[in-house]
Amino acid sequence: MAGDSTYQIIEVVGTSKTSWEEAAKIAVAAAGKSLLDLRIAEVVKLDLVVDDGKVSKYRARINLSFKYHEEKIISESYKKAKIIS
Repeated sequence: MAGDSTYQIIEVVGTSKTSWEEAAKIAVAAAGKSLLDLRIAEVVKLDLVVDDGKVSKYRARINLSFKYHEEKIISESYKKAKIIS
């Protein structure tokens, strides 16, 4: 079926000293370094870390979807490990 897709959803938490928005951006950017085809980010929870009565960090919990690929993507390090073994 052309155009049909499957997506996987993971949960990530980003932290920032400045804002919830920055914490969310950090979470998505970090996930984007190792996942392909990120699609939708949904903020599911916002909270704060409080130290000595003051806000020290903003935290954003994100549900992040990415496209599932049927073909296997093998990293170069995995290929090298298979050759050595």
